[in-house]
Amino acid sequence: MTEDLAELRALARACLEVDGGLPLLADDDGLLRARLRTGETREVRAADDTLVAAATVAVAADGATTSGLVHPAHRGRGHGRSLLAWAAERAGGLPLTASCENVHPAAERLYARFGLERSFAEHVMHRPGGSVPQVPVPDGVTLVPAAVARPEDLFAAYVGSFRDRPGFPDPTPAAWLADLEEDDEWRRDVSAVALDEHGGPVGFVNVLGSWIDQVGVVPAWRGRGLGAHLVCRALLALDGGAWLMVNVDNPAAGLYTALGFERHGLRGRWTGPTAPRAGSAPRPPGP
Repeated sequence: MTEDLAELRALARACLEVDGGLPLLADDDGLLRARLRTGETREVRAADDTLVAAATVAVAADGATTSGLVHPAHRGRGHGRSLLAWAAERAGGLPLTASCENVHPAAERLYARFGLERSFAEHVMHRPGGSVPQVPVPDGVTLVPAAVARPEDLFAAYVGSFRDRPGFPDPTPAAWLADLEEDDEWRRDVSAVALDEHGGPVGFVNVLGSWIDQVGVVPAWRGRGLGAHLVCRALLALDGGAWLMVNVDNPAAGLYTALGFERHGLRGRWTGPTAPRAGSAPRPPGP
């Protein structure tokens, strides 16, 4: 089995070209290695030794996680089913989670056959460069670039914006801010915190490279155009082009579409309480 990521990168790019999804899968070696070189791995090769499918499974005390890719030109031949059955067997009856950065509808159907249900999913969205809508800042709001903002204001805006969401991780200020500071892609000049007339944090935007990584508005300020202004402010600095991800259940997806973002695929996780063993995957009803 090759340790060179070049073949995996080519496989990922072929899948992303057809499925859409998270482009970083093919561009970030760390992510590619985490998805397809962590734990036990398996490859499928064509007669000419070309890599056409690959998967990995990592087993822990409380469950197993698997990821896999099948080249679009080699789908419909049972490779995905075989790799998922192999992962289920390795899980040994523990809960199994399939993590996928480029979801094709056929993959969702396959997960369902193995009893896996969607536990998390995000739309990957992209906006090509070009003119940016003019969205004024709401009255009473001042934008302060992250480069000069008080770190505690940025963190307070994050917590105030997202605390009401299910599954909020509730990090400590030190941990959350350290993650930002340690990210070489963090654009402190573009990222910003919004303050009300009393200096209270009411919203924020964080930009990592060409990605609008987080946009949040505290509940009392939603519906006033602050979120749209924060996004457009970032777009202006990025020449109108950017990427972002938004949960499939988040109504903000409508805002992003209105601002010129287009869906570029789906990423997510599918989880089953118990994993079937190889060869025992439930079949769809037949005649």
